[in-house]
Amino acid sequence: MNIIEYMQYDGLGLAGLVAKKQVTAQELLKLALSRRDATHPKLNAVVIPMDDYARQRARSTLTGPFAGVPFLVKDLFQEYAGHATSYGCEGFKRIGYIADTNAEIVNRWNTAGIVTFGRTNTPEFGIKGITEPDAWGACKNPWNLKHNSGGSSGGSASAVAAGIVPIAGASDGGGSIRIPASYCGLFGLKPSRGRIPWGPNMSEAMHGAAVQHVLSKTVRDSAAMLDATHGEDHNALFVIQRPNQRYLDAIQTPPKKLKIAFSYDSPIDTEISKDAIQAMEQTVQLLQSLGHDVIEARPAIDGMQLAKDFITTWFSQFSFMLDEIKKQYPTQNGDFELDSLTLAAFGAKTSAVEYIQNLSNWGIYVTQMNHFFDQYDLFLTPATASVAPKNGEIKTPAWQKPILKALLGMGQAHLLARGKLVDQIVRENLKWVPYTQLANITGLPAMSVPLYWNKNNLPLGSQFIAPFGREDRLLQLAKQLEDAQPWFGQYSKIQI
Repeated sequence: MNIIEYMQYDGLGLAGLVAKKQVTAQELLKLALSRRDATHPKLNAVVIPMDDYARQRARSTLTGPFAGVPFLVKDLFQEYAGHATSYGCEGFKRIGYIADTNAEIVNRWNTAGIVTFGRTNTPEFGIKGITEPDAWGACKNPWNLKHNSGGSSGGSASAVAAGIVPIAGASDGGGSIRIPASYCGLFGLKPSRGRIPWGPNMSEAMHGAAVQHVLSKTVRDSAAMLDATHGEDHNALFVIQRPNQRYLDAIQTPPKKLKIAFSYDSPIDTEISKDAIQAMEQTVQLLQSLGHDVIEARPAIDGMQLAKDFITTWFSQFSFMLDEIKKQYPTQNGDFELDSLTLAAFGAKTSAVEYIQNLSNWGIYVTQMNHFFDQYDLFLTPATASVAPKNGEIKTPAWQKPILKALLGMGQAHLLARGKLVDQIVRENLKWVPYTQLANITGLPAMSVPLYWNKNNLPLGSQFIAPFGREDRLLQLAKQLEDAQPWFGQYSKIQI
């Protein structure tokens, strides 16, 4: 097998070749490593190699649906015991932090037979929708190297789109699977709250808003990996009961005629691009051609208030995490990015009453979405407000940095997040990605499906949100869309 042939298969396809002894896991790993090395100077997708571990594992007896398939994990809460992990942070990189236990999701991926050979680039602690950490530098988008791959699973998205691996680990706390899937032309599913375990070091993340899964080129790879990883865990606060049918089996049957609501509008009243509108128009037409009812409608939810509640949770949780890191590890403020310190300062000033009110609002949004899904089977929006931004386009302006540093030094940075400035902060943080947080807060499953490329060959995904626990409905529709408008051939247009 040569590298061109290797890149023509998805994960299950490669595993099938290994099972038939047409290729070995060692041969596949050699190809994946060569592709990583060839593209690294341009992409900067894989930042922590695990080559020796991978070679040893590829020589072992592997079983599972992805036995022998090269794989990458995100450098964020997908730890391998005995291996370096940085969480995208200069401080952890500097002290040479080594994980002392496997994450449970890693154990389940291993049981599925994958061969992990590295950790992928991510923004510091996954707090941004782009991947440009000070620790490792920007992760480039393989469709156009001037653009970013998105975040926070940007390194994994870049690696999959570029053909380094057919499938890679990802996670999603505010859109971090769906955003890079949109920007890199991949299939990205965010499972329901409680579907995937977070153990052993955490029972859940962000009250279950953050979940783990993968980015893939095909729907069946995502379905098969969900089959391999979901289910009960001793550390979980709550677990969704396993469905009666495997997801990989479910996608063999097309969905029934669906009633799908859609909306172009940004929930925080920010501008959306012509590409986002065109992507939606094409998706609506495709759905109608498949016999589905598509109706313009949106949930009765205050989008700005939801965004504020998301930001409150995000900043407050991050403030607590950063404080714990400083207590447990030999780090100081200089080890963390200015943006991280600023967000933590905002979060530290959230009162208990404010935080409880925020969580109470989450329950209201769940109720509103449940009522919405009494009328509709799915909710469709753009996955992102535009195609991928250029590298460096989303960053704190240079003139703001000395002001932020001065306010942090005086312990007054939180004053920037008061009064009317709150709305401005929300819009500035989320204007590129205003659609994804709804599914995180409500715990609903959602996916980004690659159905649109613009005239410059940059992709933009279509997001579908389903009722709680209905990953099967999403995956069935995704497979129907994939069959009707195949996107796998698009990856051959990537020239790096």
